[in-house]
Amino acid sequence: MKLKDAINTFRHSDNFWASLLRDITVVFLAVAIFASFSQIVFGMWTPMVAVESGSMEPNIHVGDIIFVEDIDRTQIQTHTSSNNYTSFGDEGDVILYQPYGREGVTPIIHRAMYHVEKGEPMWNGGPSAPYNGYITKGDNPNTNNHFDQQGSISYHRPVKDEWVIGVARYRIPYIGYLRLIVPG
Repeated sequence: MKLKDAINTFRHSDNFWASLLRDITVVFLAVAIFASFSQIVFGMWTPMVAVESGSMEPNIHVGDIIFVEDIDRTQIQTHTSSNNYTSFGDEGDVILYQPYGREGVTPIIHRAMYHVEKGEPMWNGGPSAPYNGYITKGDNPNTNNHFDQQGSISYHRPVKDEWVIGVARYRIPYIGYLRLIVPG
């Protein structure tokens, strides 16, 4: 039997195992194509995160899926240096970062408000920055009335460049609820 005939027989077979193998092959190809596309477009194999809290409302909601562009492919526009550039309903970029640079903890997705240099006050009347980094804040005025660095998220520690995973680019509403329901 020639290879072409074997492939044709496999494609049209009613055998349970052949059908299962075809389905697995299609799923594998779809995942490979999506991962390759994500790597090309966003610079990451898995560029999506599900939003777990309401700290970015009204611009980003719990259950939204956010597509993140790798930090190596972009420059961060802060709220104060944005020159009228808006992202997710306000000036400046929304960044995804590891709090205190810790691996294995849930990343934070908040807006980069401004950049401080070592020794500069982190906010008016605030302590001096121990190193260069970003001052960040959630958009929700009810739950985030101060910078992350004033509270428990990143207490007195600006977000270092190496803690930033990427910049939020696109949002798909509600799809992330599936990810939040399934333990992982």
